[in-house]
Amino acid sequence: MNFEQARFNMIEQQLRPGKVLDPDVLDVLFVVKREEFVPPAHRRLAFADTQIPLGGVDGARMFAPIVEALSLQTLAMKKHENVLEVGTGSGYMAALLGAHADHVWSVEIDPGLAATARENLRRAGATNVSVEVGNGLAGLPAHAPFDAIMVSGAVDAVPQALLDQLKPGGRLFAIEGAAPAMEAVLYSRVGSEFRRLAVFETVVAPLREAELSPAFVF
Repeated sequence: MNFEQARFNMIEQQLRPGKVLDPDVLDVLFVVKREEFVPPAHRRLAFADTQIPLGGVDGARMFAPIVEALSLQTLAMKKHENVLEVGTGSGYMAALLGAHADHVWSVEIDPGLAATARENLRRAGATNVSVEVGNGLAGLPAHAPFDAIMVSGAVDAVPQALLDQLKPGGRLFAIEGAAPAMEAVLYSRVGSEFRRLAVFETVVAPLREAELSPAFVF
């Protein structure tokens, strides 16, 4: 399989028509090799418009490429930021975030997936990404506050404990709700207040730890 041609086709036939136009996002999707983060049994699907199962105990799946790209575009990563990712999965999103961030802290509840992600990231040379095992929706207070937070899976609603770990001016991307009506949202912190913007609709696999956290209340 010609992965470079498949990558080009994904960007030109899926992402650009899907309104992914940020050049920084498109550039990093060319650089970080998605196929290296896909389980070997599914590598031929690395650029297909589908969620890819990761084999974790909770049914974890990689976002479809269009959802990954729109998530990054919405979060609007800047240079030299301190970033938290909730739900490491294969490590691919953490690698994408790390292309811009000063450091990425990624938290995965499944120890097996966390170990696989660490190996994938090591092989990709993503030296500014740290993977920890735990309930990511509780955040990582020891490394907070964060400039940006990426929640890589669906939740009923974003818990207040996670929002409180944003810096003023910080942003948090999440997908809230239950199938078949999930909503991708961007939270922005302004002082001690949080603004919520609905961005697009989609359906993705829920985070296992989503059951463990209280919902954010306006």
